Amino acid sequence: MKDKEGHFGCSLQELRSLMELRGEESCAMIKEQYGDVNGLCSLLGTSPVNGLDGTVEDINRRQKEYGQNILPPQKAKTFLQLVWKALNDVTLIILQVAAIISLALSFYSPPSADRQHCGKVAGGVVEDSEAEAGWIEAFNDWSKEKQFRGLQSRIDQEQKFTVVRAGHVIQILVSEIVVGDIVQVKYGDLLPTDGVLIQVNDLKIDESSLTGESDHVKKSVDNDPMLRSGTHVMEGSGKMLVTAVGVNSQTGIIFALLVAGEEDDSDDAGEEDGKQKKEQVDNKGQNDDDVVMDMRPLNEDGQPEKKKNLSTKTKSVLQLKLNKLTMQIGKAGLLMSSHTVLILITRFLIDTFWVQGVPWSSDCIPIYVQFLVKFLIIGVTVLVVAVPEGLPLAVTISLAYSVKRMMRDNNLVRHLDACETMGNATAICSDKTGTLTMNRMTVVQVFITGLYYKGLLRLKDIPASAMDLLTTGIGVNCAYTSKILAPEKDGGLPSQIGNKTECALLGFSLKLDQHYQAIREKIPEDSLFKVYTFNSERNSMSTVLYNPDGSYRMFSKGASEILLLKCCMILASSGEAIPFRTRKRKEIMKQVIEPMASQGLRTICLAYKDFPAADGEPNWEDEEDILSNLTCIAVVGIEDPVRPEVPEAIRKCQQAGITVRMVTGDNISTARAIACKCGILNTGEDFLYMDGKEFNRLIRNSQGEIEQGLIDKIWPNLRVLARSSPTDKYNLVKGIIDSTVLEKRQVVAGIAGTDVAKEASDIILTDDNFSSIVQAVKWGRNVYDSISKFLQFQLTVNVVAVIVAFTGACITQDSPLKAV
Repeated sequence: MKDKEGHFGCSLQELRSLMELRGEESCAMIKEQYGDVNGLCSLLGTSPVNGLDGTVEDINRRQKEYGQNILPPQKAKTFLQLVWKALNDVTLIILQVAAIISLALSFYSPPSADRQHCGKVAGGVVEDSEAEAGWIEAFNDWSKEKQFRGLQSRIDQEQKFTVVRAGHVIQILVSEIVVGDIVQVKYGDLLPTDGVLIQVNDLKIDESSLTGESDHVKKSVDNDPMLRSGTHVMEGSGKMLVTAVGVNSQTGIIFALLVAGEEDDSDDAGEEDGKQKKEQVDNKGQNDDDVVMDMRPLNEDGQPEKKKNLSTKTKSVLQLKLNKLTMQIGKAGLLMSSHTVLILITRFLIDTFWVQGVPWSSDCIPIYVQFLVKFLIIGVTVLVVAVPEGLPLAVTISLAYSVKRMMRDNNLVRHLDACETMGNATAICSDKTGTLTMNRMTVVQVFITGLYYKGLLRLKDIPASAMDLLTTGIGVNCAYTSKILAPEKDGGLPSQIGNKTECALLGFSLKLDQHYQAIREKIPEDSLFKVYTFNSERNSMSTVLYNPDGSYRMFSKGASEILLLKCCMILASSGEAIPFRTRKRKEIMKQVIEPMASQGLRTICLAYKDFPAADGEPNWEDEEDILSNLTCIAVVGIEDPVRPEVPEAIRKCQQAGITVRMVTGDNISTARAIACKCGILNTGEDFLYMDGKEFNRLIRNSQGEIEQGLIDKIWPNLRVLARSSPTDKYNLVKGIIDSTVLEKRQVVAGIAGTDVAKEASDIILTDDNFSSIVQAVKWGRNVYDSISKFLQFQLTVNVVAVIVAFTGACITQDSPLKAV
């Protein structure tokens, strides 16, 4: 609702204040001020069903009133700051100290002493070479940072989110989301804005980035409808009304506080100005101090702790090794230079006062000092030639080149040290779907009404009642964000949007000439009574429909070997449900599911359950009871072909000494079949493959605690881990890391990976391809090869130079090496 001047019914300040409330307090405020969420939608001029009209004028007006969904970029480091950072390298510091000493000594001129200022020239040349290395490294850092900002800008431009506009579900750029938009949120999303829930399906949010609380928060329209930007959707789905974007969202407010804090820390002289800036930010909202308290723990005096430097990060393995080598070379050079000075002084004393018999005279002290300065300069020369001054530059050039080439090979490096770390990789734990396979799934086999169809040509012969249950269950029990679009080009394949397994089921429905969209129009998403979304614990998804007669019907889909155990009925050839005996279940497992899995097919069971009105409303929180006594509709086999380039890529990994393991949620038979096709498992090899349940049993002691020793007995021979939960994957990777004392790194496929996974990653695969991981390892090893070759050359030159300088100085009492 807008007034005559085009203003909306809610001000920016009012919405900011609303988003600072939590739980029942927020519900009370919404009820008091707006009646309900629909009332808030009305004031913001949007529809909870159809969303915004999407006209350019309306979008521009909202952006002007409430701001755009962008955060101002952090201030880039200036070129001089990068130069200063480069000059703090250990190698360059040693050279700087040596150059300063050389310059300082060269300016000493004793009275009545005729001497050449060769030391001044040498010191100046050392300073010039050291400064040159610093400037070149700073220029490389500046170019790299500029490149990364360009890449980040490209990522931001490509990041999209699902919204409802003019009644259509579309994807738009995150930066184009405005206040009043209706957005769809689902498992794995990183929320880009603040908002209020309109419709929810078992939604749980990780708010630890804002509150520090590790427990997932269950959201509902009636108890806690507030969603905040920067939080992660860990389970479920829903619809949200956007109420704050950009700098006015919770992430934006915290960002402004952190930027203000960084300015305070970086400018001690401007402390009062920093406080004023912070006060200006705080005055934008009533309770922004609460946000600061969440972000900064209290000290013993009850005051917020001083913010730590966020840019501080631990050094990489290569940096630590090179710094250690530089320190060792520096110590060796210092030892040689000090020995050189001692030998020269000793020889001078013996030659002057003993061999020549020159008596001590105070008038000759300036001459003695002149010789001492000369000997010190020679010692500094030995120190300088011992230090590999080209090492920092060689490392920078090698890293920058490798990162650039990795980008061409579809590897987006988010942290530079991840490039070199990939060169140390000895084990790769890869998911199956989308990385080893093409992630274009298709139903190719089906078991329904007692018949096993290995092709889909005769499926139209099934009874109408069974067909109705099958297609209705697929239509409503797949996320409404999953859909099949027409091919973009004539003769092309249809586009699969959303979850690929669900897209396979939707495509199966279309092959049966039963359009799922007609079912969804008849049963819109907001009419669904309850949705049990898929998670790793359930291994299934269920949707409950409320019937006009007061009864309920629930459709379920999930892992076949798990869901079949919960079925007590099955559809017969007539389409009627008959008892599902244990003997029949074992027969289907052996004659249907195992053959499907042995061919590498993912097996999904489709089932349903009726809740009669006479039994009253069930306890929907008792999932164990709800998901029992199901009726099996069908079991489908879904094919996901192996990428043609994967077997060769895995063979290259194995030749390079890298062990590839498949960690997947599929059943053991399917996982084993795909592993054999990929080359992870080969005939005649005695390697392990097991499911997550068995893995968990083997790694725990009698007290149920995980023991590293038990993991060490398994992981060296383990090649396939099936039916694995996120916890199983974590335990396996952590066990390998702890056993081999490696540094943890995570590589995530950028297309199919969730926003949560991308945030935790160091390298993003922009094409979801396993062969890109192999390329990342190749260029990571290239960094080590390049640096080792340079060190071999540099250290050879330095050792020879030190020996020449040391022996020459000791024999001739002068340095044979000159700067010019």
